Order: sequence, then structure tokens, then C-alpha cells
Amino acid sequence: MLLHVPDVLTPEELAHGRALLERAPWADGRLTAGSQSAQVKRNLQLPQDCAEARELSAMVEAALKRNSLFFSAALPKKVFPPLFNCYQGGMDFGNHVDNAVRADPFSGDWVRTDVSCTLFFTGPDEYQGGELVVEDCYGLHQVKLPAGDMVLYPSTSLHRVEPVTAGARIASFFWTQSMVRDDAKRSLLFDMDSAISNLRRTHGDNDALIMLTANYHNLLRMWADI
Repeated sequence: MLLHVPDVLTPEELAHGRALLERAPWADGRLTAGSQSAQVKRNLQLPQDCAEARELSAMVEAALKRNSLFFSAALPKKVFPPLFNCYQGGMDFGNHVDNAVRADPFSGDWVRTDVSCTLFFTGPDEYQGGELVVEDCYGLHQVKLPAGDMVLYPSTSLHRVEPVTAGARIASFFWTQSMVRDDAKRSLLFDMDSAISNLRRTHGDNDALIMLTANYHNLLRMWADI
């Protein structure tokens, strides 16, 4: 499932985040790449232990906790501390698949990467190129979203970032370990949850909707790994 999540950050959070990013100490992005990814990765990245990255990460994590669409789609069990990158001057990231597990640099806990997330801090009118291209069984999907919006997609997907030929593409990226590791099951639960919400807004609660809600929770109970 590939999903656009709008307005993850408020305008005030976005403005504050961009101010932090402007003065942050950018470093070579290959420092955090795996051996294969490092061969095709050309970008800048914030060191996770710098003050700006820590403040930005806390801001993003707080925004995720209040976002019901993110919760419904990702069913998060753990969220890897958000990272921040910048592409400019022809930088790109070639085709790759994200590492299956990553160690949280602060807690040392292992996080299984079920859902990949990119949250944009610059809008599509501020740079040229830089599309996130995600490949799945239905073909190629190009993603270039407004600042403050986020895209989710399965971490099993082959994906890349096209070269940025003008301006700068700045984003946060991170991974979620889901309570439901299988993408097909997560997609089914998300569709069911969305349908329940739409029916409740349109018709209110009734016996059929109560039964459908019970089925959702019983499926989640059956599949959840917590």
C-alpha cells in the first residue's frame, strides 16, 4: 500500500522545522547507508546526535502520534527516530531496498522496517527533479508532495530518488515496525477501518456497523504482534 498522508505538520511546525534545517550541520549521507546502498546514495544528512536533529525528530514523532491516518495505515509498534536528508546539485539515490532491521541509535533496540515514510519539508515548486519513485507489482509510482505532507509505502519496495537538478529537496525519512508485519493484511485492515469511519459519518452507528467494527478488531487481535 502506498498512501499520501496530508498535513502531518502544522504551518507553525513546518516554519520552525525549516529554520532549524537552515542552520543544521549537514554531513555526507553515505555514513548511515548499508554497504549496497552506499554505492548509489548521493545526498546530505543530519547527524542524529546533533541538537537540531534531536529537536526535529521530537517534533515529527509528536506529529505522528496525533495523526489518525498514519496510525490506521501503519499500525505502529515502534518508530525509528526520524532522519533528515537534503538533495541538491544533481544528488540522487539509486534503486535500493531499505535494510530489513535497524538499531535505534539511542535505545539500542532493533526495529524491523515494515513501512517506509518520507515527510517533505520543501514543496515541489522549490526544486526540480527529486521524485521518489516506488516500484511495485502495478508499476512505477512517482511521488512529489507538498511541504508538510508524507508518503507511506512498504519497506520491501524497490525505490529511488531522482536527481535534483535545481533547488533543494529536504525531507524527513524513517521506518515503522508495524503491529501487523504483512502489507496485504495491513492494507485490508486500513480499507476496513476507512470504510467503517465513512459509514459512521454518513449513517451513524447501527447493528451492522457494530458487527463490522467487531470484525475489524477481531482481525487485528488475530494478526497483531505486540
